[in-house]
Amino acid sequence: MDGSRYDAGMFDGESADQALERIDQWERSLSRRAEQAKELARRTAELTATARSRDGLVEVTVGADGRVERIHLDERTRQQPAETTARDLMETLRAANASLVKQFREITAETVGSETETGRMLVAGLAKRLGEPDE
Repeated sequence: MDGSRYDAGMFDGESADQALERIDQWERSLSRRAEQAKELARRTAELTATARSRDGLVEVTVGADGRVERIHLDERTRQQPAETTARDLMETLRAANASLVKQFREITAETVGSETETGRMLVAGLAKRLGEPDE
């Protein structure tokens, strides 16, 4: 077929108007999903998460990608074994990452939907990169 002729079988029994409406709905759906994705990107780009150790001596802040942005060690950490500080630092980093994943999960649910394939994939990807279990 040369493309200039109408093929009635092409629309599976739909009229041309019905087919055009279906195409319009599809375009609106794509546009809506693109807007949701932009909103997700905008809202998550500046995410940060901060966690503090149980004793309050260690504080860690991570950025949207899970990279450490800030570490604060209270002066009292000098009075404890370095191994304790190191352990507290790693536990606090994990807590900050878990908080980041939680925030990301919430924003994903509000924008693209947590049950969409896109939402599940994005949350799982971040959780995996940060070594966090994906719920």
